[in-house]
Amino acid sequence: MKITKDEIIHVATLARLNLADTDVALYEKQLGDILDYIGTLNRLDTSQVAPTSHAIFINNAFRDDRVKPSIPADRALANAPEPEDGTFIVPRVIR
Repeated sequence: MKITKDEIIHVATLARLNLADTDVALYEKQLGDILDYIGTLNRLDTSQVAPTSHAIFINNAFRDDRVKPSIPADRALANAPEPEDGTFIVPRVIR
């Protein structure tokens, strides 16, 4: 598949890129080569290949949630610099 100089300039304009003429020529060749390679991949018969969302099979690496007792409030607040009424006092971050 061929990509034109005008298409390169159009995409660069959309991306707000100022490209020199040498860059446009370089990208025209490089993107053309990439599109040619994709063209060869499109010729492969994938009719027997199931669609996938990932290139490799993955399993959920997270454990199942289990209800457990939480840490007691007095232990959680033991090292707090300024506990007050069972809560942490923190510096104000939004004014």
